[in-house]
Amino acid sequence: MPAHLRTIQTAVPTTVLDQSVAREIFAQQDGLTRLGQRLVRTSFDVSGIATRRTVIDELDGSPRAEESTFYDATAGALLMPSTRTRNDVYIRAARELFLEAATRALDACDDIEPGDVTHVVTVSCTGFYAPGPDYEIVRGLGLNTGTQRFHIGFMGCYGAFPALRAAAALCAADPAAVVLVVSCELCTIHVRSSNDPDQIVASSVFGDGAAAAIITAADGPVGTSTLRIDKLVSDLTPVGEGDMAWTIGDAGFDMVLSAAVPKIIDTYIEPALQPLFVDEPQLADDPSTRVAHWAIHPGGRSILDKVEATLGLTVEQLAPSRAILRDYGNMSSATVLFVLKEILESAPSAPGERVCAMAFGPGLTVEAGLFTRVTR
Repeated sequence: MPAHLRTIQTAVPTTVLDQSVAREIFAQQDGLTRLGQRLVRTSFDVSGIATRRTVIDELDGSPRAEESTFYDATAGALLMPSTRTRNDVYIRAARELFLEAATRALDACDDIEPGDVTHVVTVSCTGFYAPGPDYEIVRGLGLNTGTQRFHIGFMGCYGAFPALRAAAALCAADPAAVVLVVSCELCTIHVRSSNDPDQIVASSVFGDGAAAAIITAADGPVGTSTLRIDKLVSDLTPVGEGDMAWTIGDAGFDMVLSAAVPKIIDTYIEPALQPLFVDEPQLADDPSTRVAHWAIHPGGRSILDKVEATLGLTVEQLAPSRAILRDYGNMSSATVLFVLKEILESAPSAPGERVCAMAFGPGLTVEAGLFTRVTR
């Protein structure tokens, strides 16, 4: 019995990071070379991003009376807090967003009560603590204390896919299972000033946000729309292990996002998609026209450009991904759920329309999923 994505709900911090304001903050830092300044301005300007959300209120550029931790607006200086300080911010802010997104997901399903949830799967790669968010969701939402809990950590931008795979397997094993998947990423707590092109790109694209989904074997009450999970696949490209990475440093987590990533995706995206369509040759022959909607993780504008050109997708098919990139930036593992929510709730629909989702992460890892829109 296939599993169904019953709802996807999101939560974001209240502080809006205007891309032009952020560009000037990062471009005016002491220690930047002339090349570094040019890279900052170029990276921010061509990102395809207008706004992002951040849990770091200081980054709105307003002077503050209290002591600064990340940005001293009076001096115009980005600071270098320790990894512990950054993780302390994660502990405080992530628990709020995890709970907010999870609560909204439960509230969106009138036929599901907190006591009906059998499993909780949390996802994050931007911080750590224990008891973790899986525990706090059980406590905060009043779930049964026997609810089974799983945490998927440090997998990067594709982390939502292993969570969906786990949820689908749990529903296949138990048709009564109700799985709550919640992803939260606070990428901006790790930004810093640097002349390193990889760090500059990371500073220009990453934002904060959370998304929660409820997955069941049942397809929901009459009149509701769901995304049936048809197939989920994973692949590793033969190159690129060093081109996308996420490691822990003394002053935050260090992101490697090289300029080679779009080219690697361009070369290997079609082979990575083949296992997804192996049981449906009609889709493999012409996926761009037979799959109506494409939820591509917007790791950056150049990645979306490559996917669009290589697969022959239309502007409309990538509009949801570009809209999420424009309004929120790259929120790591939560981002593809934002895009799927956009498709599920906003995109024009017809019975049986297919949806393909993809995300890319360290490895290089390519995760993909095939869904069908179902309306009872």
